[in-house]
Amino acid sequence: MRLAQLQAEALRSALRGEGLLIRTGPVLVRIRSRLDSVADALATLYADQTLGTAEEFCDFDTRIDAVDGLRHWLRPQAQFSFEGIRPFKPMALPHASAMLEWGLNWCVSGHCHQYIIIHAAVVERGGRAMVLPAPPGSGKSTLCAGLVNRGWRLLSDELTLIDPQTGELVPLARPVSLKNRSIEVIKAFAPQAVFGPLTRDTVKGTVAHMKPPTDSVLRNTERARLAWVVFPRYVAGSPVTPQPLPRAEAMMALVDNAFNYHLHGRQGFETLVDRVAASHCLRFEYSDLEQACQFFTQLADAAEVSP
Repeated sequence: MRLAQLQAEALRSALRGEGLLIRTGPVLVRIRSRLDSVADALATLYADQTLGTAEEFCDFDTRIDAVDGLRHWLRPQAQFSFEGIRPFKPMALPHASAMLEWGLNWCVSGHCHQYIIIHAAVVERGGRAMVLPAPPGSGKSTLCAGLVNRGWRLLSDELTLIDPQTGELVPLARPVSLKNRSIEVIKAFAPQAVFGPLTRDTVKGTVAHMKPPTDSVLRNTERARLAWVVFPRYVAGSPVTPQPLPRAEAMMALVDNAFNYHLHGRQGFETLVDRVAASHCLRFEYSDLEQACQFFTQLADAAEVSP
């Protein structure tokens, strides 16, 4: 059963009671909340996700609710918790749905150590994956959102999961986080894209999450192999400018962006070395999103037909 098949009142009832079990990629998450804003955001952004059952093992048991006490009346705030642990300070109540997304990222990055986890977007076309590690403000999420609205499959916007046993990239197709001007850029670029609520005045500015494409969610168990490691950077007025990057430098940059590389020891090192050695590595500057998407689509399609 998919979340979209659940009536609004049944969704709210589940969140307020035993929790709503949502499967996203390899993890099953239980979410509890009394907040209508959270229910509405889930209904919009997770409509295509499969619901779990009470008999299944739950990886993460989470809750997000309004803070009780005097603060509830003077300065309403929301608090995210994971099995009683509160990893973040409370945030303004209108930030609750965005806080849930950040909390789920924290759960995966801090606990799914069966994978090598890299802070990077990852998209796929023709069975080949492109990893996009980049610092905030680089245009990484904008490029990711652009590509998945031009026929690429979303594996993840934030967390690249690599199986150290096989070197395969594991999908985690969840909402894409966009900030400030990128929100309007993608709305103009892809009018069909579905967005959750705008969250204003966060530490990151204005934030909105884009619903993952339905096809990406339906293929959320289909792994991919790494073919490109691309470090994007938005530069106003810049033409599409790909520059080859030495594989050794790309390897070290992936290590720098990894959450748990140190836990995987020699196997983690050998897995990343093998995957990067078989990949094309680029620095990539752009200003025109359509041109950037065309460049990578042509690159992927050429690789698909080459012997």
